[in-house]
Amino acid sequence: MKLLNHVLVGVAGLVSLIYLINPTAGFIEFIPDNVPFFGNLDEAAAVGLLLSALAYFGLDLNELFGRVFRKEKPSSEEPATKEREVAGKVVEP
Repeated sequence: MKLLNHVLVGVAGLVSLIYLINPTAGFIEFIPDNVPFFGNLDEAAAVGLLLSALAYFGLDLNELFGRVFRKEKPSSEEPATKEREVAGKVVEP
């Protein structure tokens, strides 16, 4: 199943890269670029798909744009006891 995920994400990234390279010189597009505002939405979606595919494989270019989408790793500094704080008070389990 993991191999299938890698293949699907790789194919999606490759298709979006080919779409952005534009080998058809604009003859084949989902939305024509001369449509005001909406003309560039297909390219924006392709860029988002390509960035997501690259991030999936470990090359996270979102940091170039000042956005970090990685989840914070939990702190390895766990308290020695199993106490937790609820509404400002320490509660033992």
